[in-house]
Order: sequence, then C-alpha cells, then structure tokens
Amino acid sequence: MEEEHGNSNVSSISNLETAKAERSVWLMKCPVAVAKSWQSHPHSDPHPVAKVVLSLDPLHPDDSSSLQFTMEMTGTDAGKIPKSYSLNMFKDFVPMCVLSEANQGKVAIEGKVEHKFDMKPHGENLEEYGRLCRERTNKSMIKNRQIQVIDNDRGVHMRPMPGMIGLISSTSKDKKKTAPVKQSDMKRTRRDRGELEDIMFKLFERQPNWALKQLVQETDQPAQFLKEILNELCVYNKRGTNQGTYELKPEYKKSVEDTSAE
Repeated sequence: MEEEHGNSNVSSISNLETAKAERSVWLMKCPVAVAKSWQSHPHSDPHPVAKVVLSLDPLHPDDSSSLQFTMEMTGTDAGKIPKSYSLNMFKDFVPMCVLSEANQGKVAIEGKVEHKFDMKPHGENLEEYGRLCRERTNKSMIKNRQIQVIDNDRGVHMRPMPGMIGLISSTSKDKKKTAPVKQSDMKRTRRDRGELEDIMFKLFERQPNWALKQLVQETDQPAQFLKEILNELCVYNKRGTNQGTYELKPEYKKSVEDTSAE
C-alpha cells in the first residue's frame, strides 16, 4: 500500500508544469460590476479591458508609501460602470501561487503573487458607484412571479386523471394526513365523574383486578383522566401475581361487597 501511495505522489508531481512558477502576478479583489464587465468581454477582442496607472513622488522614488495605483476601465462596457478605481496595496500577506488546470487534468503554476490589491471606486466616482449599488439592490427586490389566468376554469387540467393517482408524489406531510387514525389516537370525551365512578365499581364487581389498558377499552375514557380516578379508588400492584393491575382499596371493597349482599 505504501508503494502505491508513493507512486501516485510521484505521478502527480510529474504532471505539474512549473515553467511559469517565477512569473510575477497580482491578486486583486474587485467589485462585482467590474468582474461581470470583464467576464462579458469577448476573448477575440484584442483591446485591453483596463489599464493601471502608477504614480510616484519623483523626489522619493524609493519610498513605497509614495506609490499610488489607479485603474482606468477602457472596455466597451465601461460606460455602464464607474471608470476610475483606486488600488490599495497590501504589504503583508501569506505567500501564494496561482494554479491552473487544463481539460486533460494537466496542472500548471501560472506564477507567484507579488502584490495584493483591494479595488474600490475612486473618490470622484463614489456618487456614481452608490447609484449603481442602489439600482442593483432595487432590481434584486423586484418580484418576478406572475399570475396567469387559465382559460379552462373548470379545472380539468388540474384534476388528476384515472390511473395517475399513483404517479403523483406526495410529501411526508401529506402522508401524515392520509394515514389511518389509530383507535388510541382518537379523542375520547370525558364522562361525568360520578357516572364514571359507578361504572368503575361495576367493573370491579365483575373481576377484582384490571390493567389500565383494559379499563380504557371498557370505559372508552382518556387514560390520564382514568388514572386520576384510579389513584383515588384503587391500589396499583407493583409486584406479585397481579403485578401491573389495579384493585379497589379495602374501604371501597367493603362497600361494594355490602352493596352486593343487599
């Protein structure tokens, strides 16, 4: 496995073209409008899209702080956007190289980044650039949705035809709506408390021990409401042969037995 790894690394290195590795390139962050203008420029057009003007102080030619870079747009689409931009140069940045990849998978180094710039509209074009940004914001807020009136108002084209029901995809939300409702999920109506207590006593006359699930089925009452009454009338068996069932408290057992004897 290690040998195969090594061979793949050697193969990738051998495919890297380094003839232009020492070429100096600039890295520049530009506004969206400028980037779109350059992308729309025809490749067959030999004219440059912009030119960079370098200004320096002749009395201090070696002072890097006196250098000022300005970019002037010269493309045919430049009339729609501000023409003059300032280039703020960064002195401290991580060393970087520019890589390219051809359609055949060939990777090449196009050069190393010598200068990094932040491009912004020149002071005299700030108002024009602000107008351009406002127009772009307003355009993005325009809703493109349209309402179309259907001539056939009977809805024949909107109604699923026979045999097409199985082809219509349904979301999980629709599936939940069409799912059959279980008996336990149906809403039960509470009875009068006194009436329900009489029913409970009659059930415990039939048999002494009942599970909660059985009582819910017999009385058709909500489990929580039934529990409230069971806690008052019954004892819950946590162990023994009748584990998990309810039986009447001794005082209620006696009253039931007396009533039965009468």
